[in-house]
Amino acid sequence: MLRIKRLDIFIVKSFATLFIGTFFICLFIFMMQFLWRYVDELVGKGLEMSVMAQFFFYSALSLVPVSLPLAVLLASLITFGNFGERYELLAMKAAGISLIKIMRPLMVFVCFLVGISFYFQNVIAPIAQAKLGTLLISMKQKSPEVDIPEGVFYAEIPGYNLKVGHKDRKTGVLYDVLIYNLADGFENTRVIYADSGRLEMTSDKQHLYLHLYSGELFENLKSQNMSSQNVPYRRETFKEKHSIIQFDSDFNMADASIMSNQSSAKDMKMLQASIDSMVVLGDSIGRQYYQEASSGVYRKQTGLTKEDTLKIETATLAAYNVDSLYQAATLMQKQRVISSAVTRAENLASDYSFKSFSMDANDYSIRKHKTEWHKKLTISLSCLLFFFIGAPLGGIIRKGGLGMPVIVSILVFIIYYIIDNSGYKMARDGKWIVWMGMWTSSAVLAPLGVFLTYKSNNDSVVLNTDAYVAWFKKVAGIRSLRHLTKKEVIIHDPEYLRIPAELNALSTDCSMYAQERRLTKAPNYFRLWMESGQDYDIIRINDRLERLVDELSNTKSVTLLNALNQYPIIAVAAHLRPFHQHWLNIVAGLVVPVGLFFYFRIWAFRIRLNKDMERIIRNNEEIINIIQTSIK
Repeated sequence: MLRIKRLDIFIVKSFATLFIGTFFICLFIFMMQFLWRYVDELVGKGLEMSVMAQFFFYSALSLVPVSLPLAVLLASLITFGNFGERYELLAMKAAGISLIKIMRPLMVFVCFLVGISFYFQNVIAPIAQAKLGTLLISMKQKSPEVDIPEGVFYAEIPGYNLKVGHKDRKTGVLYDVLIYNLADGFENTRVIYADSGRLEMTSDKQHLYLHLYSGELFENLKSQNMSSQNVPYRRETFKEKHSIIQFDSDFNMADASIMSNQSSAKDMKMLQASIDSMVVLGDSIGRQYYQEASSGVYRKQTGLTKEDTLKIETATLAAYNVDSLYQAATLMQKQRVISSAVTRAENLASDYSFKSFSMDANDYSIRKHKTEWHKKLTISLSCLLFFFIGAPLGGIIRKGGLGMPVIVSILVFIIYYIIDNSGYKMARDGKWIVWMGMWTSSAVLAPLGVFLTYKSNNDSVVLNTDAYVAWFKKVAGIRSLRHLTKKEVIIHDPEYLRIPAELNALSTDCSMYAQERRLTKAPNYFRLWMESGQDYDIIRINDRLERLVDELSNTKSVTLLNALNQYPIIAVAAHLRPFHQHWLNIVAGLVVPVGLFFYFRIWAFRIRLNKDMERIIRNNEEIINIIQTSIK
């Protein structure tokens, strides 16, 4: 029996609250990006609010499947980042609950979202795409509103160019009006100049009513002779002139069947039926073209008998001296032969080009339908894949809010978009197999999700920046500095009477170690790689040093604490061989370029260790002096 626990309700509630917010944010961003693509074609059309409301509604429905994966990724990152930042994830794991069990209620919830995404892709999105496509075509075909600017030519009225020097926006009167009427062609242009005028729209929004005052009209008259040098023109002066210009500014919805053949306006069943029909059509056309090519349709019909045709077909070109036959012909015959050959070659090339174009267009349409069929599955499945990336990443990063999760989500989504778009174009253009191109992004995301889930379940530091910084410091030989401060509560004070003797003994051991190991001199190259084991002497020196520093850190003297901070942090293995396995060290020594790199690195660390011994000796003397003069 399925039991729903309070922890499951808490996890689902935390995720669902963030998911709703991130979903609407992602949907808004995608809608703005979609609107930006068509803003130049829609601005200035004077569209009604009902038309714009339909545009935003259908675009929102069509963008829901694209917004869901990014919303799931962002919400899962923030949710588990908040759990990690508030130590709630640590408390759940401390209670014996693994990451998979924590994610289990959200897996069910995300699977429900996958079903919703598929429903939108297969049922709602095709209808929305058909409505949106029809609406976009209708909006593009609508004429723009007449808003004539000042000082420039306005060419949005078909067949006319208008220029207005000044416009009174309160009264609508136009001044210094210059009109080029190109309705009858460029050669029969009519030019009108008026001192003032007014332009109004008729009540049916099908015509413009133009009123002009105090102006002149210039018109070219048609010439009676095409070779005439002079073309007469007519000049007319008027005080008042009125004309009607045809201008349809009303919004007319296009026929809905215009989008019926688009792959985006079909569900999976319709897509499969269209693919089968186009495959059958392509096969029949291909067989017909093959029969035409193989039956001699492209050969010149000469009216020969069947026996003569068979003789000609069985004859070989090598049996005839074509050059001698051509040279024996007259100039007229040569021209006729060449012209006939060129004509036939051009006709064949044109015919083959047309047939190739028709076959390529059919194949392209088949690939478009196949990619759309697979797209309905891949986008829906990407919600689940993004969850298995976002949830482990949030548990590893352990940063909530809208800072780091947003950056990581954008990076992951950009990578996914690049891979998915590249695979889609490869599949659409026929360069890859359709299923391979469409499922490439899922094939990349699935192993990444499994890897991150495994690492997060095992508390890996794969994305812990501190671990990488510490590793880089270790490789580069960068050491941290001591930072001892005065303690508020001290339980045991240092034994100041005993410590000076131990510091002197430590100084003696450091001096003897530096002399015996000859740290300032270059080590023997071959002995360096053949030896194995650890340097126990430096380990004992380091243990004694750290024990004394730990005891003296309980002092109340700030001067003594400052002196303790001057002790170096000794890297006990930096001056030895780089690998723990003996055979790897031998291989590194045999590969001379690699061996020389590590050799000089070890030499530099030996010199640094010698300086550390000198610093310890000097610091011991200073601390003994502080104890003897200030503390006793």
